[in-house]
Amino acid sequence: MIARAPDALSLAARLLLAAALLPTGIARALNVSGFAVTLAGAGVPAPNAVATAMVVVQVFGPLALILGVLPRLTGLALALFAAGMAVVLHPFWQFGGAAAISERTLLLADLGLAGGFLLYTLQGPGAWSWQGWRAGVRSAPKKAPARKPANSNGPKRGGRPARAAA
Repeated sequence: MIARAPDALSLAARLLLAAALLPTGIARALNVSGFAVTLAGAGVPAPNAVATAMVVVQVFGPLALILGVLPRLTGLALALFAAGMAVVLHPFWQFGGAAAISERTLLLADLGLAGGFLLYTLQGPGAWSWQGWRAGVRSAPKKAPARKPANSNGPKRGGRPARAAA
């Protein structure tokens, strides 16, 4: 049981990281134009194209994270997404008082997510994932049964008869 604890923790971490992005990604996918307006208000160039790309990352990234597919690409894309969106959507330096504290807290939370995605990029998804399953399938070919060594002390049975010396 203890030997499988790292795989279970890796799966739990992937599920928690995905849970942080997937619900918002689905909501944004249902209203991409609204997200584009938010990005335009933040001064992002080409907000429609950026919103569409971000929705794709925010919906399919967590799904790939849960399954453990393409971990390096997934982790890096999600880390860049989280860090970029933190800076664009939570500019705490533009606010004062309680609003600045709230925006700074949200920015730091998003940067923490980016750190989690970078750790995933380095560690990989673990054995309880698509990649782990495929690695197990590829690295465990069926072995032929071992042959018993010939017994040199007793008489030989079967095989060719011995030749007579001439």
